[in-house]
Amino acid sequence: MDSFWDNIFRQTDETSVHTLLREIPLFDELSRGELSAVESILHRREYDPGEILFRQGNPGVGMYIIQEGTIEIVYEPTDDTLATLSNGDFFGELALLNETPRSATAVARTESVLYGLFRPDLLGLVERDPSLGVQLLLRMSQVISERLIQTNEQVQELRERLHEGASDGENSSDGTDELAG
Repeated sequence: MDSFWDNIFRQTDETSVHTLLREIPLFDELSRGELSAVESILHRREYDPGEILFRQGNPGVGMYIIQEGTIEIVYEPTDDTLATLSNGDFFGELALLNETPRSATAVARTESVLYGLFRPDLLGLVERDPSLGVQLLLRMSQVISERLIQTNEQVQELRERLHEGASDGENSSDGTDELAG
């Protein structure tokens, strides 16, 4: 009897994808029908720990949404981890607008399930449903601009800390300067 009720109340994959999309700022204002249209162009993929999603320098072709798992964004020359992303996070959205090379490498750190949204599929959706396409592109530009503003603020904070550190170094003295004079 339990399995009967489990089957009735179990969240379907479609429902879980809709819930996942609803949590992403790019899609949070879309209707159920519009979410279905976006879902129809998503590509589901499972990744093993250590598997690379894309490498730094490769052309960007799309964005990824993490349904479950952990993904690290790594700057390859130094192997520095720039970000650790998990369930509900998304990344790579700039590639939907611009096919410039990836600025970092994305690596699965745990077993992960992701949905990819790729530029050719998005452009096809824009052709089929211009109203939805404009809505998505506008929302995408808003999210990217918000991230750019946050990045600019972080850069400014780092500059200020660097400047403070340089000023502290100039002001600190062990007294030898005074003795030399």
